[in-house]
Amino acid sequence: MRTFRTFAAIAALSFAFQPLAAQTAADSAVVLRGAAVAAGVAIPVTRLVTGARNYTTQPVIVEGVITRECTDKGCWMQVAPSADASGMRVTFKDYGFFIPQSMVGRRARMEGVTKVTTHSKAAADHLIGEGAPLVRNPDGTATEVQFVANGVELFKN
Repeated sequence: MRTFRTFAAIAALSFAFQPLAAQTAADSAVVLRGAAVAAGVAIPVTRLVTGARNYTTQPVIVEGVITRECTDKGCWMQVAPSADASGMRVTFKDYGFFIPQSMVGRRARMEGVTKVTTHSKAAADHLIGEGAPLVRNPDGTATEVQFVANGVELFKN
């Protein structure tokens, strides 16, 4: 009887450590990155962009559709009210997390603060090379409204 129990325990352990079928982030209904996003009412992307300087100190929740993403490693995403609208670039607090690539079209819910940044010509060149839709200033720099998220939830449509 002792041999059977030992065999059963070994079999159970070996089953527990078998790899499960690989599931990619693109397959997941919800992808979570960074800190948990608080419950609450979200501010529309358009209101956040037009009043960016009002949301630089206290974290807010915002929702939108991912229209672009970093083509290099997922270190930013462009979020707009709809797939065909303009919006804002979202970066991730302290470069602390990235999103999986292939998230374009998902609904994003995130928490963080806005930041108005003027990028140097070199930084603007780099971001444009990754697919960021920046508009250049006459001197080659680019001024941008950013959202710095401390956490994101990405929902499959």
